[in-house]
Amino acid sequence: MNKYLIAAIFSVASLTLIGCVEEPSKSASQRPLQAIDVAEVLVTPTQKWHTYTTRLEAPEQVSLMPRVSGVIEQVSFHEGDQVKQGDLLFKLDSRPFTAVVAGLKAQVISAQAALQQLRSEAQRAVRLVQRKAISTEQAESRASALRQGEAQLASLKADLSAAQLDLEFTAIRSPIDGVISRTNITRGNNILAGQTVLTSIVSNKEMYGYFDIDERTWNGSFDDVTAASHQQVVMQKVGQTDFPYSGYINFIDNRINPSTGTLRVRAVFDEKNKGLRAGSFARVRLAANEVTDQVVIPSRAIGTDLKNSFVLTVGEDDVLQYTLVELGERYGSLRAITSGLKAGDVIAVNGPARVGPGMTIKPNSVDIDSAGVAFTLSPVDEPLTASTKEL
Repeated sequence: MNKYLIAAIFSVASLTLIGCVEEPSKSASQRPLQAIDVAEVLVTPTQKWHTYTTRLEAPEQVSLMPRVSGVIEQVSFHEGDQVKQGDLLFKLDSRPFTAVVAGLKAQVISAQAALQQLRSEAQRAVRLVQRKAISTEQAESRASALRQGEAQLASLKADLSAAQLDLEFTAIRSPIDGVISRTNITRGNNILAGQTVLTSIVSNKEMYGYFDIDERTWNGSFDDVTAASHQQVVMQKVGQTDFPYSGYINFIDNRINPSTGTLRVRAVFDEKNKGLRAGSFARVRLAANEVTDQVVIPSRAIGTDLKNSFVLTVGEDDVLQYTLVELGERYGSLRAITSGLKAGDVIAVNGPARVGPGMTIKPNSVDIDSAGVAFTLSPVDEPLTASTKEL
């Protein structure tokens, strides 16, 4: 009796254990697959970007100094104004200069009268010599006096011209178009010719950006570029995430700097680029002339494993696979892949944050968004097709 009871209890326990083991397995097989966004890689023409830093410079800048010494009588501009060439900026007390001009004019009139007398005497001496009424020596003396009188008149006229220029220079005018700075010297102060800096003016129709390109990069990507090529560049100021300003290279130095192994290049940004100021820190980007088709994917799809970069590709039966890649240039939120992927490959666009290799997923197909990202630059006489953003 005991033997049968023990056997029955053993059978019931075995069935219970089997049920416990089979139930989770059945539940696991019915668990839904995780939905993951996947996308086919983007293949597009691209150019290699090069980025350099610069300080913007005005093509024309003037430290305004007076040409004559005197006392400031009038300041005729508002600080920070836009001024035009020839606009009156400062007026000096002109009375001392007017007096000098008046005195020299009187001397010129006196010298002209004396010269007229000497000319008459020289002409009379010629007639008297012919009649032998005076000696040749006397005639020559009168001719010499005439030449001295002419020279004295010419000297006085030159002094008068210089004095009139000094009088004109008491009105200090803008030599260029541009934006004027603050007034360093105010009304009533005495200023010295060629020494006192009154203010400064910088032109603002165009801005220059000088930067240095290393010799290897220049020879590899820009060796055929000349100033006449107008190689296009884009630029951003501090605090900006995109490159909204467009310009072109208009100067290439005539030699490599042997100390640094770099070539000095200048980009110009014309007046259509509003809001640029001399002295601003900026980043200039230019693209290599060669255009190649490359695979481009979102940066967030890329994972790192020690020294390697990888992406998760979708293989057979929707199983994720570990794929090593080599990274290329950044294009905003996208990244070029130089090896490891090819056209038609499908990747997990959000990378390995939620999934890993070997997982079976439920793919949710999406498109890679490339709106607002420029992979190449347009010709300089055409607007950029899109702003070039930097991560």
